[in-house]
Amino acid sequence: MSDKLTTTLKTAAITAGADLVGIADIGRFVGIDPQHHPASIFPEVRSVIVLGKRVVRGCLRGVEEGTHMQALNVYALNWVPDRFLAETTVAVASFLEDHRYESVPIPFLPIETPTMGVAVAEGRPLPNVIIDFDDAAVRAGLGSLGAMGVLMTPRFGHRQVLQMILTDAELTPDPVSTFDPCEDCGSCRSGCPLQAIGERHPVSILGRDYPVAVVDKSACNRCRNGAEPNRYHRAASPHRMGASCMRACVCAIADKLEDHFAMSFRHRPAWKIGQGGVPEMETAT
Repeated sequence: MSDKLTTTLKTAAITAGADLVGIADIGRFVGIDPQHHPASIFPEVRSVIVLGKRVVRGCLRGVEEGTHMQALNVYALNWVPDRFLAETTVAVASFLEDHRYESVPIPFLPIETPTMGVAVAEGRPLPNVIIDFDDAAVRAGLGSLGAMGVLMTPRFGHRQVLQMILTDAELTPDPVSTFDPCEDCGSCRSGCPLQAIGERHPVSILGRDYPVAVVDKSACNRCRNGAEPNRYHRAASPHRMGASCMRACVCAIADKLEDHFAMSFRHRPAWKIGQGGVPEMETAT
């Protein structure tokens, strides 16, 4: 295990544009189904690196005002993961390979993505093996699993996108985060006009239970409150980064985050479109 290489790698990742860098050793993935296990992609993997790049809060501004959705769509859901973070990921993988360690860059795909092929040999997983990025990020110490089942980091809350590198370099793993943003908050549930968010149930990662809500995905797919259809696969949940539930979260956890702003996120009562499809405004902020 190389502390020096780990420190140098993290510096290189930040220099290349990463806002978040977390490392897990492969031992933290014991018990994961082979269909979702990093070692099914790279059997010699020793370390899993999760890279994150922020989605600037301003990308949510037009959605919050109900007047401009394209900043979120173009930047947060497309350019930030597919251009900016992708370049960072390749740069970090290249850094490791310059140090003679093979590095497999893994783009984000939702865990609900179905397999698309046949096993190449008996006992092998089906292609494609899809890693649960939120789960892996928790194992890599970047944050906690929030009530909506997505990664919540101490710096940005839910406002980041992720990519991953699998490497045979034996790096120093990060401690698992103790960040607990949700507690008994419930702002996402009360902020959903379609009443799609149900009771929480425990999801266990590395011995810690994270209370995750049962979400009616069919209702989410009908949401007109800032949710966007999943661009990766129709079987996956819609993108909720700018949805009313997660914008309510931005307001609720602002004081818990490391990044603070001069102004609060919400200045006016929130707009909402409910079951009847008619726009309304909340009566209070």
